[in-house]
Amino acid sequence: MKAGKRFAVVGSDARQAAAGRALERAGYAVSGAEQVALADYILLPLPLDESRTPLAELLRAAKPGALALGGRLSVQAKVIAREAGVELIDYFARPELTVYNAIPTAEGCIGILLRERTRTLWGENLLLLGFGPVGQALGVRLAALGMNVTVCARRAEQRAVAESFGLRGAALSRLDALAPAFDTVVNTVPARVLTATVLAALRPGSLIIDLASKPGGTDFDAARRLGHKVIHALSLPAVCAPETAGEAVAHTVLTILREREERA
Repeated sequence: MKAGKRFAVVGSDARQAAAGRALERAGYAVSGAEQVALADYILLPLPLDESRTPLAELLRAAKPGALALGGRLSVQAKVIAREAGVELIDYFARPELTVYNAIPTAEGCIGILLRERTRTLWGENLLLLGFGPVGQALGVRLAALGMNVTVCARRAEQRAVAESFGLRGAALSRLDALAPAFDTVVNTVPARVLTATVLAALRPGSLIIDLASKPGGTDFDAARRLGHKVIHALSLPAVCAPETAGEAVAHTVLTILREREERA
């Protein structure tokens, strides 16, 4: 046991369960929400949704000095924690978790492509919008499978990184001109980039997978009206690889605790 320290893991989905097992392997005592009053640390779900998680009730029951950690915190969650006198940290804001989550997101997207397409990935063209952690993880994997990946990114640095990986780089401002050459598009940009104009320029019956958080980067109504197949694939780490996703959360939380100890 980690010097007698205890986690209360709130939530029963597969990712939270996997995170709890990983924390146990790290030497912590782990229990459920029913023992939150005994916990030194409270691991809250991702995203932290007050409609599904009785946050005020949980945090009021926490013992003095307990630390709560949740993912993608809302303003309301922060207010509830402040009123309960409990320190609340957003582990989803940690850049390393973004990188860890990019891997199952990329694998999940590849699974969708394999399921929805009638041709191999090998030898085919794909337009990838955005080249942050998810775009990078996906782009290199698709290229390894033989796809011809063109990365559209706003920043010249991202386009240069894409080219250093052997991918094609193009400015996002050229999206209208590039669209007619593609019938498969993956978006990772959390802004409306697949407008009705761009969608109309794509090949008929295109497949569009939007990986961006709500509301996504696609005009979904226009895409359907134009006859494209569009999939807004959210929370792929928890859906496709909950064990890996839970371990990533636990690893990130343990890093947070270690850093706090080093600063103390």
